[in-house]
Amino acid sequence: MNKNLLLIAVLIFTGVLGYLAFSWNGEAPSANTTNDPLYSHFQALAKDGNSSCSGAFTDSISSMPNDSRIKGSCCSPMGWHRYQEQIEGLKKYKNIKEIPPDPYDIDAKLAKKMKSHYDDKLTIDEQKAYDFAMANSHEKGPCCCKCWRWYVYGGLSKFLIAEKGFTGQQITEVWNLSD
Repeated sequence: MNKNLLLIAVLIFTGVLGYLAFSWNGEAPSANTTNDPLYSHFQALAKDGNSSCSGAFTDSISSMPNDSRIKGSCCSPMGWHRYQEQIEGLKKYKNIKEIPPDPYDIDAKLAKKMKSHYDDKLTIDEQKAYDFAMANSHEKGPCCCKCWRWYVYGGLSKFLIAEKGFTGQQITEVWNLSD
């Protein structure tokens, strides 16, 4: 009987330690994250974001001060591993100032500008590129719902297609890295 109680105690203790070692979203940060500025930034964005999926938030972007920022995830919890992949993948587009290098920390002035392109009309060939991205992105659009990100990244995509000659595959990649 004592062996069974000891085994149960060890299992409970191990489970508690395992739980405490994980961040709030279930991902274990590595030992070298304590001094990593990107990890600190991730934690701040994940815990203190100001974005939401509401229509009111989407509408509020137009009146945000230009020097403010849209921070955090609006639709689901952020994950450390995925965040690292996104930041690394978006480096490919670092020379295109309209593509935010961090999809969870976006300049309000840029968001306003890109949102304003959402209703832009595309040529038939440009629309095909946009439709390709709609059909092939993970979320079947710029985001999982028609929140602020849908309109900002939808507008960004129309801008990139019309002004930078982006293909549907490139838009798909930007959306997948940004969502």
